[in-house]
Amino acid sequence: MILISHRGNITGKQPDKENHPDYIWEAILSGYDVEVDVRFINGKFKLGHDEPTYDFPFDLFKNVYNNLWFHCKNLEAVIAFNTFPDVNRINYFWHQQDDITLTSKGYIWAYPGKQPIKGSIAVLPEIHKDDLTQAIGICSDYIKNYK
Repeated sequence: MILISHRGNITGKQPDKENHPDYIWEAILSGYDVEVDVRFINGKFKLGHDEPTYDFPFDLFKNVYNNLWFHCKNLEAVIAFNTFPDVNRINYFWHQQDDITLTSKGYIWAYPGKQPIKGSIAVLPEIHKDDLTQAIGICSDYIKNYK
């Protein structure tokens, strides 16, 4: 089972820490992948859910791209990742209110409440008490509960 921390959260929502590079790094060091919100603005990748808050620390994350799931928050981020030098190491996706979306590495990213879907990543399954029997991964603010 792939365990993905939602924005760096492990044991519950912490909006003041979400998407902060140090918080993401802590989740990775705790053994989780991390879904992060990213935008591409004025030629730079920025982290942050509602706003582009933090510069993307390439030096910190360059060896752990495989542990990051990039949720593109603007179309410019999708385009920038599509031409990124390490594009084969990056797993990124875009969605709005879609039931599912496919990530750049072919994973099914399923909106909360849409399970069971064979071979999918169940996003925030605790909201709807989703059936996880067919999921291959979970993305949650409470990811430690699934370990």
